[in-house]
Amino acid sequence: MKKTVSILFTFIIALLYVLFEEDITSKKLSTADYNEKYYQTKMCNALGGEMEVVLEDKARIDCLTSEYAIEVDFAKKWAEGIGQSLYYAQMSGKKPAVGLISGADDKKFIYRLESVAKKYNIKVIIIDAE
Repeated sequence: MKKTVSILFTFIIALLYVLFEEDITSKKLSTADYNEKYYQTKMCNALGGEMEVVLEDKARIDCLTSEYAIEVDFAKKWAEGIGQSLYYAQMSGKKPAVGLISGADDKKFIYRLESVAKKYNIKVIIIDAE
């Protein structure tokens, strides 16, 4: 009896997998499915920069180009991005920049970042969240 129940259970699981396989494999990824590293890599490669440059104190610059030390963060972490970019710029001798990963609902964060960035000469790079 146990063997029959086990076989039946396995069959049901396999059937459910086959029935719903298309939904599982064709799922479009949302912004939440991509992590910061995904966007960091995409942006840094496009700029021809070097990723994860380790400083003397073991801090890591997300992307270092010939001109900028760039911190990449999701929009809600805009303030952290400012502090890190300023520190990385000071330590590397480059200009500060923030790569801000933003979606449709992040306008207030972009505004906040840009208002401070203008005053302190921080380059803002908007990275569209997919």
